[in-house]
Amino acid sequence: MKKLPSLKIQSQNRFSHVVLVLWSLVVLFPLWVMVINSFKDRLSIYQNPFGLPSKWNFTNYTDILGSGDFLGYFKNSLLAVILSLLFLLVITSLASYALANWRGKLSRIIYFIFIAGMMLPIKIASIKLLELIRALGLLNTIWALIPIYTAMGVPVAIFILTEFIRQIPKELLEASTIDGAGKFRIFTTIIVPLSRPALASVAIYNLVPFWNDLWFPLIFITDEKSKTLLLGVTRLFGQYQTDWSKVLAVLTLSAIPVIALYLIMSKQFIRGLTAGAVKG
Repeated sequence: MKKLPSLKIQSQNRFSHVVLVLWSLVVLFPLWVMVINSFKDRLSIYQNPFGLPSKWNFTNYTDILGSGDFLGYFKNSLLAVILSLLFLLVITSLASYALANWRGKLSRIIYFIFIAGMMLPIKIASIKLLELIRALGLLNTIWALIPIYTAMGVPVAIFILTEFIRQIPKELLEASTIDGAGKFRIFTTIIVPLSRPALASVAIYNLVPFWNDLWFPLIFITDEKSKTLLLGVTRLFGQYQTDWSKVLAVLTLSAIPVIALYLIMSKQFIRGLTAGAVKG
């Protein structure tokens, strides 16, 4: 009778593994189709969309990498995303530190106002944002995307960082105060190092929508020199035909920074997501 719980746990683990394997296949299948078709010519994609290419075609990548436009688009996307993430992490970490240590009715109201932003898509204010960007003189520049992306990520970032900072032992902060450390020094020497898993979670969580955004570049940018990578991909879509092999090659290259950042910060990302899930 004592072996029944262990058998039950083993069956649950097997079921979980089966579900995870099936879900992994569902997630990886589109990536597989994208990558293998990026090495085919235009006609081969329609003949055999899911199989390996009969002849590996690297001209799609050489044509794209040899184009100065692609490198310019890539640089614009990288610049917009990196600066947006930096501003987002700095602003929200400071705000979360204040909200986590400010106990009162007003702080709860401000916190819930930030959280309410998670339920309101920023795209519904596109017309007003366009007027604001025009008034700031940022229209048709890559700088127009940075304040928009920063605002997009604030609600989720405030939610993750505030809850994480609240779990930091108060005794540690009180000991630092007794030693003579000020609020800003406590923030830079204690809060920020301990919050690296949460900061990594915020960065990765917002990297994907920032990098893959097409809506706001399409609205704000018409200048060829300031276009982002995905906006530049639209040049490959013709009125009567589309060179899908080159489109998929661009999308494959655009996925590399996201995958690389996740692989580098995966441990911190998982720690940030599971923080507080188990209490001892």
